[in-house]
Amino acid sequence: MNSKLLLSPRPLYEEVAERLRTSIFSHEFAPGSWIDEQAIAKEYGISRTPMREAIKILAAEGLITMKMRRGAYVTEVSKSDLNQIFTVLALLEGQACRETALKASEGQLEALDSIHMKLERAAADRDLEQFFAINQSFHDKLQEISNNPWMKRVIDDLRKVLKLQRRDSLSKRGRMESSLLEHRKILSALLARDADLSEKLMKEHLLQGQLAAK
Repeated sequence: MNSKLLLSPRPLYEEVAERLRTSIFSHEFAPGSWIDEQAIAKEYGISRTPMREAIKILAAEGLITMKMRRGAYVTEVSKSDLNQIFTVLALLEGQACRETALKASEGQLEALDSIHMKLERAAADRDLEQFFAINQSFHDKLQEISNNPWMKRVIDDLRKVLKLQRRDSLSKRGRMESSLLEHRKILSALLARDADLSEKLMKEHLLQGQLAAK
């Protein structure tokens, strides 16, 4: 076998970062809680070095906040943070929606339509977990179609921070239904290839999410 074709194993610190990330998103480590590096490293059966490297990754993503002489804490998202994050997301995802309307192939639009139908079924079943996941798939597909890796990187990092609390906003009475209606309008504008309206509706959708998150 050609050694050049062999892939290097995933660095340990990346595996540790993924495990910590999952624990944070599941609220096993709740917002504001202290990350006991020594205890977690012992639990994972690793040294402190990969643990520290993993924490650096999550700090760069905004999921962990480093406090001087106090250590690492799971980030708490304030109202001010939410306002700033949603403002940036509205601009970026609005642009992604515009680009999708302008350059998506018929097959890509059909894929968006298919994802939206799954979203409709999840809403009809009152399945919040599925709705949350499929909603994310819809937005991810827009990023894929817009094909701007720099924009996607920023959006992904911001959405990771939102996952610290976003699920709660969708569980608020009436928010899932209103979110679904907003998605219907966005999809309709995309299928009509109306770039201006697509961008406008996506911005409004994100700003409505901001209001629900308060």
